[in-house]
Amino acid sequence: MNELTIGFAVCGSFCTHAKAIAALEQVRAHWEHVIPIVSECTADTDTRFGSAHDLMREMERICDHRVISSIQAAEPIGPQKLLDLLIICPCTGNTLGKLAAGITDTSVTMAAKAHLRNDRPLLIAPSTNDGLAASAANIGTLLTRKQVYFVPFGQDDPEKKPTSLISDFSLVVPAAQAALEGRQLQPLLLRQ
Repeated sequence: MNELTIGFAVCGSFCTHAKAIAALEQVRAHWEHVIPIVSECTADTDTRFGSAHDLMREMERICDHRVISSIQAAEPIGPQKLLDLLIICPCTGNTLGKLAAGITDTSVTMAAKAHLRNDRPLLIAPSTNDGLAASAANIGTLLTRKQVYFVPFGQDDPEKKPTSLISDFSLVVPAAQAALEGRQLQPLLLRQ
């Protein structure tokens, strides 16, 4: 196993949480030290896709580490240089917008800001219904940022949801390995 420490942050795209957990298991199989992080929305919201408590307990079981779920708990990631790579999977349109605008008002955006100050890679796995609408500008902005990489993504349902984008979560580990090498996994845009 690799001795690097990976952060794995989950935002509130609740319909993708099962896929995110599968990706987290793959990440944990490649790296021994994985620190789970959830947004406050994810930590506080039970949905038809599952309970917040169950999700966080499963993340803790996989990682053998307590979940970071507050701004205060995420802030030391920067000064203590806790992570070699931070993965946000799934990353909602809301979080994409905040990252693009430099807004730090959640545990996940604080983790990203704190991590990026150390000039280390951030890997984003978008999952948003407005990826080809309002969030498109934010994705474009983040594509130009140093140390920001994306898990390849594409339209998940062009007929019923023509502006919706989702990453291929099965590519999280290869995208993470590429980001650690300072490169974007290609192709970035997938045909679903």
